[in-house]
Amino acid sequence: MQRAIALGFFDGVHLGHQALVRRTVERGAERGFLPAVFTFDRSPREFVTGLPVPLLTTAEERRRAVESLFPGTEVIVAPFDRAMMTMGWEDFVRMLVRRYQAGWLVAGHDFRFGHKNAGTPKLLERMAAELELGCDIIPAVALDGVTVSSTHIRALLERGETEEAARFLGRPFAIAGPVRHGKGIGSSRLGWPTVNLVPDERQLVPAYGVYAARVTVAGRTYPAVTNVGVRPTVDTDGGMTVESHLLEEAADLYGAGCRVEFLRMLRPERRFESLEDLRAQIARDAEAARACLAG
Repeated sequence: MQRAIALGFFDGVHLGHQALVRRTVERGAERGFLPAVFTFDRSPREFVTGLPVPLLTTAEERRRAVESLFPGTEVIVAPFDRAMMTMGWEDFVRMLVRRYQAGWLVAGHDFRFGHKNAGTPKLLERMAAELELGCDIIPAVALDGVTVSSTHIRALLERGETEEAARFLGRPFAIAGPVRHGKGIGSSRLGWPTVNLVPDERQLVPAYGVYAARVTVAGRTYPAVTNVGVRPTVDTDGGMTVESHLLEEAADLYGAGCRVEFLRMLRPERRFESLEDLRAQIARDAEAARACLAG
């Protein structure tokens, strides 16, 4: 079966990416093609430079977002390796036809592809016409005069502006990973059931601070206060943690998969003089989080 394929890396699956996928779904319905999203398993820039590139979404989270927003859309996660890096732009388009039965291609206005990013939207349109493929180039999507981009959203999150980031994403920013054993400080000494999430090493996390959040673990969603940072009051190891204080009772959740949605930054991370001071602040944070979730 032929496919209508949206092309890009789709980090964040933000409003701009959603415009591409929406057009792809429409073309698929018109032509009887299977709608699909083509992405890579890692950042091409990371592979080329050897330097880590913090991502808004892992490959699995990109898949989850696309399938949630556009049910029935296939997500193709291709390996970005040396063969892909050195593939000429013409061969890349031929590969889409040969390997994935592309009948229609959809790309953004700034899409670059092939060896040394030699492929451009105009070249894609030209070659699609030569191969008798349909092709749409989607213009930039803007919100309040600002172009929606993964780069802009990363900058917002690095400042802790999760509410503004959610506007550009079209949903709250979230990270996922397994629950690990912490030091038991939250539940045994602070009086709150806690889960410590282990983010993927390539996953961007928001600015250090305390957030109103929703935590989904073991199939249930909990209101939560989530601390991103080094826990300076209770931990001297210096390692970064994503620790969520659940505002409802929970069973033993260690080892389960966990997803944290960041709704609003409540305050920057800070050191308290005592656990009692920290406990009192967490109680205030909990009230602020409940108000945020209720609103």
